[in-house]
Amino acid sequence: MTPVLEIHHLKKYFTNHKAVDNISFTLQKGSIFGLLGPNGAGKTTLIRMITGIFFPDEGKISFCGKSFRPDKDPARIGYMPEERGLYKKMKVGEQVLYLAELKGLSRKEAFERAKYWFEKLGMTGWWHKKTEDLSKGMGQKLQFVTTVLHEPDLIILDEPFSGLDPVNARLIKDEIFALAQKGSTILFSTHRMEQVEEICDHIILVNQGKKILDGSVDAIRQQFKKHRFLLEATPATPLTSAAPFEIITHDANRWEISKPENIGNNEVLQYFIREQKEIESFREILPTLNEIFIQLVEEEANKTKTEA
Repeated sequence: MTPVLEIHHLKKYFTNHKAVDNISFTLQKGSIFGLLGPNGAGKTTLIRMITGIFFPDEGKISFCGKSFRPDKDPARIGYMPEERGLYKKMKVGEQVLYLAELKGLSRKEAFERAKYWFEKLGMTGWWHKKTEDLSKGMGQKLQFVTTVLHEPDLIILDEPFSGLDPVNARLIKDEIFALAQKGSTILFSTHRMEQVEEICDHIILVNQGKKILDGSVDAIRQQFKKHRFLLEATPATPLTSAAPFEIITHDANRWEISKPENIGNNEVLQYFIREQKEIESFREILPTLNEIFIQLVEEEANKTKTEA
């Protein structure tokens, strides 16, 4: 299957600053792809090149199997920026129709699709409101609608849940999953690592303009695991004999342990059985993306200090 987006050795410089330094990755149709990195890492510059706002100094962008055409392909992309990109004085309905027509929809088609989305997201009473009168959360829902209304091949969402209450965040999250299942490719940028773990199937981490991590969420968490496990057992009495593993914490009937690779899971379970414990659960503790993110960014910072 031809990827929706291919980034080949992309570079962008501002005077002596390498904002994007030789980054490559691929987005497959129907995937939800997380673009992560600390402030100043190069994410915004990368997005602006993908959307045709900036031109790369080196490298190539391929869109749906062909070289990116800045005069045509942006119409097939939906971009929801972190900062609200709406006209404050326009009425909500007029704005939706106007932006949809800019993307190539007829006024009739734009109205029909807007009606569908307004009903779906509980926005039917907003049509004649001025955009400046909307709360931040309401503005986010409106931006989401204007981003997806023309059914783009690639949807770029930058902090899409900002300002949303939990109910509306869940509503938008469900729509993101639904769009991906229908074949839309989604590039998702956020600082909220728990959202990435829940939503994305693949991530790329950039720092100081460079790609430092690229892979599926599950594979990355497996790659950085530290052989830690959580075991729950009763009774919650202390262990009486030497254990073939390190006990990190013991709280009531929960033991967090770290074991060498040469110690099998069955050996751990047999130890607790010999200690006359009834085992209730046993699972490996995989690092969160937030822990991996912090680890890698700190390693890069220390590496830069050492080289300096």
